[in-house]
Amino acid sequence: MAQIGGVNKINRTGETQKSGKADNAQGASFSSALKGASEATSTSDVSKSERAARVEELKAQVANGTYEPELDKVASSLLKFLVEGR
Repeated sequence: MAQIGGVNKINRTGETQKSGKADNAQGASFSSALKGASEATSTSDVSKSERAARVEELKAQVANGTYEPELDKVASSLLKFLVEGR
């Protein structure tokens, strides 16, 4: 059977040896992707805590009767709901 592509070197246990060049490039991009995901998670944690604080504030307003929704936003949302049929 003819071999296609470059010659693979085989070590003593019969496993194919890989060149380190491609692995290092992939490892670097994977590492930067993990770093980006970690930063997104920390940003997400901040926004979750801000959201939780806002929800608690709104709950308190509803409980004591001072909550006043923005009627334009409510009406717009209702119209979208009715038009889209959700």
